[in-house]
Amino acid sequence: MATKRKAWMVQPATKPTVSVSAVLKAEVETKATELIADFLKPKHVRPPRPDEQLNYVTDIGTKWYRHYFYFVANYACPSPNAISPTFEQKFARMEFVGDSKFALSYMRHTDDWFELFDGLSVDECMKAIRDDPWFIP
Repeated sequence: MATKRKAWMVQPATKPTVSVSAVLKAEVETKATELIADFLKPKHVRPPRPDEQLNYVTDIGTKWYRHYFYFVANYACPSPNAISPTFEQKFARMEFVGDSKFALSYMRHTDDWFELFDGLSVDECMKAIRDDPWFIP
């Protein structure tokens, strides 16, 4: 009878969780609101066509959850077979990593976050979300 071999697995290093200061939260929210109002909404939020059957973006907003800051798109589902009339989808995530720096990730089609940048300032994150094609709602 063959003996069972032990399987060894490597765990990736986890980042320490750090709380975000109220001042930094306010700065991120202010700059994100400006980005949404000046660029994201005019580019991605359009009125629906009269015969629209596909989902379309109706609004873009933000949310804090612990040390994560999310950009969220709200979608309308005009189809009569839709499960729900609306839903929301996160499309960008800023993860606070300490020292006023963030790791920036986008939501893949597999519903997994993929980190593209690490150690960016708030301004660098906003520029990447504005200019990089990975961050489209």
